[in-house]
Amino acid sequence: MRHVIYIKNGTIATMGPEGIIPNGGVLIEDGKITTVGEIGDLPEGCETVDVCGGFIMPGFIDAHSHIGIFESGIGEAGVDGNEANDPITPQMRALDGIYPLDPEFERAYQAGVTCVATGPGSGNPIGGQFLAMKTKGRTMEDMVVKEPLAMKMAFGENPKNAHGQNRTPSTRMGVAAVIRETLYQAKEYAERKERAGNDPDKQPAFDMKLEALVPVVKGELLVKAHAHRADDIMTAIRIAEEFGLHMTIEHATEGHLIAEKLAEKQYGVILGPYTGFPHKNEVRRQDESAAGILERAGVKTAVMTDLPGMHEENLIVCAGICHRKGMSEEGALKAVTIHAAELLGLSERIGSLEPGKDADVAVFNKNPVTCLDAKCILTVINGDIVYRKQ
Repeated sequence: MRHVIYIKNGTIATMGPEGIIPNGGVLIEDGKITTVGEIGDLPEGCETVDVCGGFIMPGFIDAHSHIGIFESGIGEAGVDGNEANDPITPQMRALDGIYPLDPEFERAYQAGVTCVATGPGSGNPIGGQFLAMKTKGRTMEDMVVKEPLAMKMAFGENPKNAHGQNRTPSTRMGVAAVIRETLYQAKEYAERKERAGNDPDKQPAFDMKLEALVPVVKGELLVKAHAHRADDIMTAIRIAEEFGLHMTIEHATEGHLIAEKLAEKQYGVILGPYTGFPHKNEVRRQDESAAGILERAGVKTAVMTDLPGMHEENLIVCAGICHRKGMSEEGALKAVTIHAAELLGLSERIGSLEPGKDADVAVFNKNPVTCLDAKCILTVINGDIVYRKQ
């Protein structure tokens, strides 16, 4: 049966070529956006939702989270973020560790967050595979947008300290060395597979770790590089250039101190989280004005919650804080919509309100970037109304 919804009577921030539409609507048919702005005759059987002057946006995208893999409220029993016995675990898949009925997902979509990138933590230099998923559903098969989405790598204090002083790696040099060594092995493995072609006798012995890294060393799978300090960011870039990796910088606490380098080398940044107290040495230079500095330097920037660093519902608070500290209003809105989608390689489906894209829509009573007390009044995911404020 055809499912049609018309959201009307709001200011539309399309985050696409149409920009801001002062008064218009969004027509949704069978899970996809079909029309944005002026709507003529409505299809038969259309459900109309009047948002009474609300602020209509694409659903928010959290470009870096651990939702569902660090579960809410059950302590160590719900911690599945790092397989700590081995520092190199590229074969680990977030798909197998996420609890899709975690209450945090409901909190997310009630705050307008419709898609998240989630996966392993940063205890291992190579930690495993991220995925992208919608925030409403009962099984991972219902919710996944892309899997694998990215390979998680980590630099600095976390992988340096996770394995004990008597185990490798325990220094920044050691972290870089084990990543580099593993990538060389993966590159060699991929080359041997290609040379063997269809001859099974010439194929290398199957190696699950190296198999997971083949699309990484071919530049086909995004690398999400956890790095706070400027020196760790540059180490990540050095390795990315050496192996031809497609990479974004995650956290980038000191990224604004080398903004011109990031712009020159065209690496995107996913900043945050921004509402916590600096809890370790690496983040003591945390500065909410970083987003504006990076934006003005020409660095494509998104913001994150890093849940459990903060709740998904505070994603828009992070964007609002960045705006108050110097990021443009448009840049802050894009940091949780189209720029997040572009950095994740998902902009063909999500991130803006355009015909043909997934019908993921968040409606607020006012602009949530300029008004930090704004409330989400409606959330639509894949064309279904999943939340409506009573």
